[in-house]
Amino acid sequence: MQKIGLFFGTFNPIHKGHLQLACYFADNTDLDCIWFVITAQSPFKQGNKILPNQERLALVSRAISAYPKLEVSTIEFELPQPNYTLHTLSELKKQFPQNTFSLLLGADNISAFDQWKAYDQILANYKLYIYPRKIKTKLPDEFLNHPKIIWSDAPEIEISSSQIRKRIKEGKDVSSLIPEASYDYLMENNFYHS
Repeated sequence: MQKIGLFFGTFNPIHKGHLQLACYFADNTDLDCIWFVITAQSPFKQGNKILPNQERLALVSRAISAYPKLEVSTIEFELPQPNYTLHTLSELKKQFPQNTFSLLLGADNISAFDQWKAYDQILANYKLYIYPRKIKTKLPDEFLNHPKIIWSDAPEIEISSSQIRKRIKEGKDVSSLIPEASYDYLMENNFYHS
């Protein structure tokens, strides 16, 4: 049995901050492995311009290839859209009954977690590992001392995929922000320039 941490995101594109967080949880918690679950289309990000699934998969695969404790999951590519986290978790449990799954979430997500579909079912059945993010709203009291919610000392990441896309569009250098193999692929294919 493996304890898997699920790191959900569009990873549009993946950046060094994502890697830093995944490595932190792989090395500093009881989790055996971190799976990057590439979201096909978030219910909260309708209308955003997202690279095709296979291109984001290529970027993530290149970024994590040197890290044995990091893997990629395309499970959400196969599920009907828009998809909700609870459906993904149910499908993972069905396909990998021998593993236990936990979620890695930014503190900004936990501030709105009570708006997620069936959030109470998720919380009843899965641990949530929280990493720091700047948040403007007060966290709901029920989440502050919840036994299934584990607050971590993970590094606070300053960069975001949207900033990277904006910088690429403006012709600025982003090579220091993206893992090298992913950056090379991104540049070869001229992603995010228009």
